[in-house]
Amino acid sequence: MDLRDKLSEFALCYPESGIRAMFDMLPQYPDVINLCNGEPDFPTPDHIKAAAAQALTDGFTKYSPTAGIHELRDAVADKYTAQFGRTFTRENVMIAAGGTEALLMSLLTAVDPGDEVIVTDPCYPNYIAQIKLVKGVPVKVPVYEKNRFRIDSRDLERAITPRTKAIILNYPNNPLGIASTADYIEELAGVIKKHKLFVLSDEVYEALTFQGLTHCSPAQHPELQDRTLVLNSLSKTYAMTGWRVGYIVGSTEIMEKMLRLQESVISCLPEFIQQAAITALKGPQEVVGMMSGEYEKRMNILVDGLNEVPGFHGMKTEGGLCVMFNISSFGKESLDFAQELLEGARVMSVPGSAFGETGEGFVRFCFANSADNIREGVKRIKTYIGEAYG
Repeated sequence: MDLRDKLSEFALCYPESGIRAMFDMLPQYPDVINLCNGEPDFPTPDHIKAAAAQALTDGFTKYSPTAGIHELRDAVADKYTAQFGRTFTRENVMIAAGGTEALLMSLLTAVDPGDEVIVTDPCYPNYIAQIKLVKGVPVKVPVYEKNRFRIDSRDLERAITPRTKAIILNYPNNPLGIASTADYIEELAGVIKKHKLFVLSDEVYEALTFQGLTHCSPAQHPELQDRTLVLNSLSKTYAMTGWRVGYIVGSTEIMEKMLRLQESVISCLPEFIQQAAITALKGPQEVVGMMSGEYEKRMNILVDGLNEVPGFHGMKTEGGLCVMFNISSFGKESLDFAQELLEGARVMSVPGSAFGETGEGFVRFCFANSADNIREGVKRIKTYIGEAYG
């Protein structure tokens, strides 16, 4: 029975993720080097897994408070009190099912149907999909390689209309690999404050910064702190992608309203996972620095290696797990080129067009893979390009 004509128009037209489309092809190519998805290849640290196992043994398997258990909210508040230098309490925090649900809850709280939400182009494609999910209107501001993929405040100003309600900022950035600085946030702050925009700041890669840089959040700017919602998760920092635990941090005035909405979305997170999250946040942090250091080494292997391939050009990543390579000299659409690398070199990447129109002419590679696999991937690409284009 064909029920498509009975489904909602929204369900029928909901955009497919270009990242997921590539990843779903993986089983067809069992010998492929996967430089497609940004999932840490490190295991979750043993002390975190042990905490979850103990919590299960101790019976932490019941419903928990919708906003998250007090101890975990306190742990998040303590983190930001130390990090931002001003006091946070559990009333500033809501626990969410990963960064994805954190974004959804923030949009539900801030955006009415028809409101415009600014994103960069290229951007993580789930931003577009989730804005549409809450019946908002995504407005794209192109960012360019010549500006190191940062927003030009003049372009931001031109994109704002009376319907603009919020802007999503993502630093360190997926797919562009750039980090934020205090000077950059200062440049944007005047425009954001002038138009009284909410800032939804996706900071899931905050612990993964390179080249001696330190993450700077819009919430650290005195004129943006009350209108910024910080969205974060434990997925990348602690290699806990499958645990689906994240959080939102914001002013009590905003969070008070958001807490009511969570009940109808997920009710609550499993308490044994929240117990493990407490251990992650309050336990030894040396493993975080170790993983970040390893990622930087892998990034250098990837960028240095591919920059030796004729036709490839990529900047050293400042943070995150991804790098965009300019492949415009090949004269091919990025989807066709990514497919060509998959079939000819047996290396999986993501076409830049999956992240927006301005991503055309680029492909994204992730270095969340072993150094040996990255070297092998670079070798395969170098060999293939030499044979096909040499």
